[in-house]
Amino acid sequence: MIVRLGYVAIALNLKNVKSSSTVTFSYYNKLKTDDEKLNKLISVTKANLDGLYKILKYNVENQIHFYRISSAIIPLATHPEVENWNYREIFKDSFKTIGEFIQDNNLRVDTHPDQFNVINSVNSKTVENTTRNLVVHSNFFEDINYNNGKMVLHVGGKQDGIDLASKRFIDNFEKLPKEITSKIILENDDKSFSAMNTLNICKKLNIPMVLDLHHHKCHNNNESLLKILEDFISTWNNEYFPPKIHYSTPRAHKLDRKHADYINAIEFVNFLELFKTLDTNLDVMIEAKNKDLALFKLHNDIKRLKPEWTWLDNSTILI
Repeated sequence: MIVRLGYVAIALNLKNVKSSSTVTFSYYNKLKTDDEKLNKLISVTKANLDGLYKILKYNVENQIHFYRISSAIIPLATHPEVENWNYREIFKDSFKTIGEFIQDNNLRVDTHPDQFNVINSVNSKTVENTTRNLVVHSNFFEDINYNNGKMVLHVGGKQDGIDLASKRFIDNFEKLPKEITSKIILENDDKSFSAMNTLNICKKLNIPMVLDLHHHKCHNNNESLLKILEDFISTWNNEYFPPKIHYSTPRAHKLDRKHADYINAIEFVNFLELFKTLDTNLDVMIEAKNKDLALFKLHNDIKRLKPEWTWLDNSTILI
């Protein structure tokens, strides 16, 4: 079994390098001329794309192959009152450069649109806004020419109960354009849709599932983890990359929803011991406050706990 570790958005070892600087609409609206407004959007977007490229280079230099790109790279990309913001054409060359770097180094990258994107909302305006936001994410993968790009979503609200909310998700999902639906992967959450609830939807829609282990601990309806793992793996049968999980350690107590700075290596090793019985590769997104630093610490901790395991590089274990 080969296990690869990845991290989210910010490389803390790179000082003053960011890919998610923003421009609020209130600030944008106070600028006096159209040129000032456009130039502000261009300068912030350029800084974000430059930051993303630096982070990707840092990842390659440190043998990290799996990375979640920030969802805030393009400021005000979906705001209905921001006109003539043709960032796709303006940054065509930058997108091409980033995409070629990802392809040349065989990186796995994805995004995680924020919690305001709710496909199964009972509010049609929310669904409309969600669709517009997801088009931007889909366009990003198209602009960097990355066919394996995925965006992680939660199922959403449970108004009217899990069964009706699940049906509403399926009905709304099937109305979305193919360029969006082909990129969505669903994650179980810690309050509403358990891993089994999420799996049921993924099976009906034939889309992959992301298993969040800590969310499963917080909300599981006494569902068997081993059974969940078997079914979760099967949702990735037709995908280019191996199954993906999210792994975090709670900050204060075992059901604390806040993420700790680092990963509890003993618990992580125990999970991998269980997972290896299923005989498949795995990509693990580390969701820890200390980002890349947490990944490197976990690497060292696992080396100490499991000296018999083979490290193929800084982020890849052969078990």
